[in-house]
Amino acid sequence: MTGAGDTETKTDGASEGGGLSRSRTQMIGIMMVGFVTLAASYGAFYLAKNDGVWGTTNNGQFVTAGVTTSSLGWSVKGDQRRWWLWMVTPECPSSCQAQVKRLQALHKLLNRDMDRLRRGYTGGDSHTLPQWRSEFPGLATIDVASREGIENGLYIVDPNGNLVFHYPLDVNPKLVLQDLKKLLKVSQIG
Repeated sequence: MTGAGDTETKTDGASEGGGLSRSRTQMIGIMMVGFVTLAASYGAFYLAKNDGVWGTTNNGQFVTAGVTTSSLGWSVKGDQRRWWLWMVTPECPSSCQAQVKRLQALHKLLNRDMDRLRRGYTGGDSHTLPQWRSEFPGLATIDVASREGIENGLYIVDPNGNLVFHYPLDVNPKLVLQDLKKLLKVSQIG
C-alpha cells in the first residue's frame, strides 16, 4: 500500500513545488523590470539636471527673486498692471535708438496680445526727454528711485511688478518675442 501511493504523492508535490518556484521567478522578473525602469529614470533625471540644460526654454536670464518695481521705486504714468518691456540705459546713441525701433516692431508682432504689453524707457536725466523720443509715442518714461541691483539692458516685467527676464541691449528681438509669447500664453493676468 505504501509503495504506489507514496510515488504519486511525491510526484504531485514535486510538480506543485516546481509551479511555485516558476511563479516566484516570474514575480521576481516582473519586479526587477519595475526597479530597473525606476532606477534608469532617476539616473536620467539627475544626469540631465547636472548637465545644466534642465527644463529651460527661455532666452533671457532670470532676474533674482525679490526684485520688484515697488522695491525700485518705479514711477510711471498710466496703467501699471500690464506686462512691460523695460529698457534701462544711461544714454541712448543711434544703436540704442535702432533697438527701440525693433522693440516697437516686436510689440506689433504680438498681434492680439499687443494690448497686454507696454514699453518703457529709463535712462539719463528723466526730467528732460531726449529729442529722439518724439519718434516713439508709445514709449513710456519710467522713473526709478534706485537703480541698485539693476543692470543696463532690457527687462520683461510682469503685471504684479516682478522683474522676470533680463536681456543685453543688443539682443535679437526674435528671442524676446519667443519668451513674451510663452509668458502671455500661460499668464491670465495683465
